[in-house]
Amino acid sequence: MSADEHPDELRYTREHEWFGRNDNGRVRVGITSYAQEALGDIVYVTLPEIGTMVSAGGPLGEVESTKSVSDIYAPIGGVVVARNEALDDRPELVNSDPYGDGWMVEIETTDGDKALTEGDVLDAAGYRTYVSEL
Repeated sequence: MSADEHPDELRYTREHEWFGRNDNGRVRVGITSYAQEALGDIVYVTLPEIGTMVSAGGPLGEVESTKSVSDIYAPIGGVVVARNEALDDRPELVNSDPYGDGWMVEIETTDGDKALTEGDVLDAAGYRTYVSEL
């Protein structure tokens, strides 16, 4: 897989979510290109409302595709401070641009940046190795 498919500046989970800090220090979350390819055409995305508290590893929402419905998990605990409203009308953005316009939520951490356990968080190289072995 190319670096473009899994940007080096992001971190990844074994559940196929990506996350990284944006310019305002919040953690932006989405699903990986691997996940969206496995799901097929995404037809609906369910995201939490702004103000929702999430826990690292806990449910964050759902992605419905022509093949199945899959849960999205929070890679870090905190409060949802932004959600990608564009996905309400254009869920296919997750397929066409999973690391850009297809982002899902932004989380403001409330627990000192406590993410998933170290073994569950991968850098881009680790994630590429992980998905190549699936």
